[in-house]
Amino acid sequence: MHPIKNKWKVAVLDMYEGVANEGMRCIREILVQYAAMHALDLQFDEFEVRLQQQVPDTSYDLYISTGGPGSPVDSEGSAWEQKYFALIEDLLEWNRTQEQKKPAFFICHSYQIMCRYYRLGNVCKRKSPAFGVFPVHKTAAGLSEKVFSALPDPFFIVDSRNWQVIELDHERIHAMGGQVLALEKERPHVPLERATMAIRFNDHFIGTQFHPEADADGMHMYLLQEEKKKQVVDHHGIEKYNSMLEQLTDPDKIMLTHDRFITTFLDYAVYGELTDRLAAIVHLEEVPAHNDDQNTFF
Repeated sequence: MHPIKNKWKVAVLDMYEGVANEGMRCIREILVQYAAMHALDLQFDEFEVRLQQQVPDTSYDLYISTGGPGSPVDSEGSAWEQKYFALIEDLLEWNRTQEQKKPAFFICHSYQIMCRYYRLGNVCKRKSPAFGVFPVHKTAAGLSEKVFSALPDPFFIVDSRNWQVIELDHERIHAMGGQVLALEKERPHVPLERATMAIRFNDHFIGTQFHPEADADGMHMYLLQEEKKKQVVDHHGIEKYNSMLEQLTDPDKIMLTHDRFITTFLDYAVYGELTDRLAAIVHLEEVPAHNDDQNTFF
């Protein structure tokens, strides 16, 4: 199996606004490990979008836009957003007119502002913050989504957000060539709409509400922060908090998503299909059953 081309440039759009985070570390590590695993000539550059208004040009081969803090609504019309969405429109035009496409992946905050910009649904505050490890359920479209192809249904994710995307405009999504891929966990006892957890915006852009880059080490450090520990204990008790810590070691939960989601996105961008290594793992393994109830933290 050979890559579509020999040299690859990745633009990482840092949306963290200078706030300390684990997301950038995880993305860097995934890219470095992927390049090493495939002996790939891959370079990546980082752009601080919100504070320094740094935005890449269209010379990169693929784009990863990160999560970040704050409101995905209040920044509408800001100088950095104007530059950011000028790039998005340039990439859309490139993909319409050029043979070699430029895939883009949007995480959490980036996903929310994409949904707001294209008016795909109601981007609004949650009734209460979501933080923890949750099951995510594929839709019918998600079951055939290539970037989801190495993951079971449901699969487990790290969720950390105060905002959500609900009340979708399915006609607009369909008109732009999009599909809803995943919904948040089922909550029969909660009379609220389930938030949308992933959307394919078009053939080359995909976004997730969750953080597929999150790893067990970063999540463990996050949970040890006094504020986060208090949040979990106050809402659910110390037993649930300790259970969350224990389940970070389960290789079939967030580490499965960490190891496979962005890797699959890269596989399809670089090779046009799953690499032999990942395809063989998916073909041979038996996906274990999960009890959703024990993983419902928020």
